Amino acid sequence: MTVIDTMSARTELPGQDLPRWRRAVLKVGSNLLAADGGGLTSRYAEALAAFIAASHAEGREVVLVSSGAVAAGRALLREHASGGGLAARQALAALGQAPMVALWQSLSARPVAQVLLTHDDLRNRRRYLNARATLRELLQLGVLPVINENDTVSVDELKLGDNDNLAAIVAALVDADLLLIASDVDALYSADPRRDPAAVPIMQVAALTHEIVAMAGDSGSAAGTGGMRTKLQAAAKAAAAGIPTALFSGRETATVQALQRGQLRGTLIAAASTRLQARKYWLRHAPAAPGRIRIDAGAVKALAGGRVSLLPGGVLGADGEFHRGDLVEIVDVDGAAIARGLSQYGAVEVRRLAGRHSREIDGVLGYSYGDEVVHRDDLVSIDRPVASGQEINA
Repeated sequence: MTVIDTMSARTELPGQDLPRWRRAVLKVGSNLLAADGGGLTSRYAEALAAFIAASHAEGREVVLVSSGAVAAGRALLREHASGGGLAARQALAALGQAPMVALWQSLSARPVAQVLLTHDDLRNRRRYLNARATLRELLQLGVLPVINENDTVSVDELKLGDNDNLAAIVAALVDADLLLIASDVDALYSADPRRDPAAVPIMQVAALTHEIVAMAGDSGSAAGTGGMRTKLQAAAKAAAAGIPTALFSGRETATVQALQRGQLRGTLIAAASTRLQARKYWLRHAPAAPGRIRIDAGAVKALAGGRVSLLPGGVLGADGEFHRGDLVEIVDVDGAAIARGLSQYGAVEVRRLAGRHSREIDGVLGYSYGDEVVHRDDLVSIDRPVASGQEINA
């Protein structure tokens, strides 16, 4: 595959096969929800909502990262919206969150849940696991999560002002197979097509080089705060996590409908490796906490046999000190390392839960972070590849 595949800008973009996916993160920019620079409109959101519904009908899962809160707040309070200060924008974001979520609920037959995140939520390991567990539960319940930055309190993030990078982080958070970025441009171009009539669209990107990043422009509308550069930054984050990114126009109904048929009329940016490879590499090589979890022979056998979750019943105890969300080693009775994973519970909690059934967690601790000590999505065997399988039960 070449680094860049291009075609004439004067012809309609042809379709190319989307990567196979079961779970995707769809980012929708402000330019699609406030297309005329005013209040929110369903003009372009309807086709995107139909794509989400069709995906759900096929058994797929979609997490929506939606901009538009600031634009909605500005439209509701026009006479006070002239100031461009941070506090003013935060107030507009708070005001606009409700109508933004209401727009998506009006277009969805499924319940919609609002999830407000900051980058700090996803850097902090405990809050990362809490966000991950919440989104996982919402998807299991068949709910459409609508995620936005918590602009009201996220000072640094609001200054940066883009949900593209947040979408990439969320894609890694929920183990998505694909990141979809809908905007008001149909592809990445070799130059700004608004200024250079010779600019041609780039259909496929195998690697995000400095040359390609240099092609990116800025936001094309006052309603939006991101631009092609932030989209490429997001694609780079997703690629590092093993997730490909598709850039396409959310203003073209035919383009959005083509997604339902597995066809992309836009730019496809390849992942650096497979999602599982990227995840396994990080779990195997990232620095681990000084503590460790000891497991019995039955749990060792189950771990060796496939991709599993570690439940309390297979745990003998915990050595050292570690906290919820820490990466820890999992060892057998002789102290030999068997696996590594992100612990859902701290060392003190693991000691109290050792040998218990999952249904006893709430009774023992007075709360529960889930049935698993280490979820299978956060665990990797040290000795062999992880395959599909069952959970480790007591």
